[in-house]
Amino acid sequence: MSRALAIYHGPFGRATLYEIDRRMAVHVHREGHLVFHIAGPPARTVVETRPCELSPGWAAAINPWQPHNFEPGGGPSSLFLVLYIQPAWFLELSRDARFAMRFGRSRIEATPALSRLVHRVAALLLDDETGLFEGYLFELARECFDRSWQWAPAPAPHEMLSCVRDFRLRNCIRLMRARLTEGAELDSIAREGGLSRPHFYKLFRQQLGITPNLYLNTLRVEFAIERLTRSDEPVTAIGLDLGFSTQASFTRFFAANVGVPPTDYRRVARIEAGG
Repeated sequence: MSRALAIYHGPFGRATLYEIDRRMAVHVHREGHLVFHIAGPPARTVVETRPCELSPGWAAAINPWQPHNFEPGGGPSSLFLVLYIQPAWFLELSRDARFAMRFGRSRIEATPALSRLVHRVAALLLDDETGLFEGYLFELARECFDRSWQWAPAPAPHEMLSCVRDFRLRNCIRLMRARLTEGAELDSIAREGGLSRPHFYKLFRQQLGITPNLYLNTLRVEFAIERLTRSDEPVTAIGLDLGFSTQASFTRFFAANVGVPPTDYRRVARIEAGG
C-alpha cells in the first residue's frame, strides 16, 4: 500500500518521503522534480519517452512541466525521497541565471556522495529537524543539477523558460485557472478564447509542451494540496469543488497524480512559516 511518511512544505517547494507500490498516471509539475530510491525493489519513471531507473545507483531529474509517470518494480512498496523544487528559490540561492531549474538529462547517477546527501535529507525529514534542512536540500539539488549537465552543453538562459506567446492561449489559461472550481470545460474555454479545439490543443503543445488536460490536472492537484494543508475542509468537499462526484473518484485521481491518498497527505504534511 502506498503511504506518506513525511511531507514538508517551505519556500523551497515540497520534500516528501513516500512508500509507493502503485503505478502513477502521466502528470507534470511546475516545479523541478527529483526522485531518489532509498529502499525496496527498484522502480522506474518514464520521462516523456525515456525510461529512467530508480534504484540504489540511479535517480531521476525532471524539468518543470515535463510529462512523466511512475512504474513500481513489483513486490513490496519501495521508499523514495521525492522533491519538488521551486525554480525561483533555486535560482535565488544560485545567484546565477545559468542555474535556472532545468536539468540537462533525466538520468542521474547516485554516487556515494549524492547518496549520503539523500539519506541526510531523508533523516532530517523523519526527525522533524528543519533548521539545516534548506542548506542540505540546496546542496542536493545543486549536485543533481551539475551532474545532469556534466556531458551536455549548458543552455543559454533564454532557452530555459517556456513562453506563452499567443494572447488567445494566455486568455484560455486564465479562464482555466478562474473556472477550476466551476467545472472547467476545455472545449468551451477554447471557444471563448477565440480558438477552435484542434488549434487550442496544437498551440498548447507547441508553446507549453504538454496537453491542456495535463495542465488542468496540475491545477487541480495544486488546488487540492493547498486546501488539504491549509484548511480543515472535508476531503469530500474539496473533491466536489474540483468536480469529482464522490470522495472515491477524487482519491483515485489524487493518488494517481501524487502517489498517496489525500487523507494520508493531510495526515503528515507540515508547513514552514512562509512556505
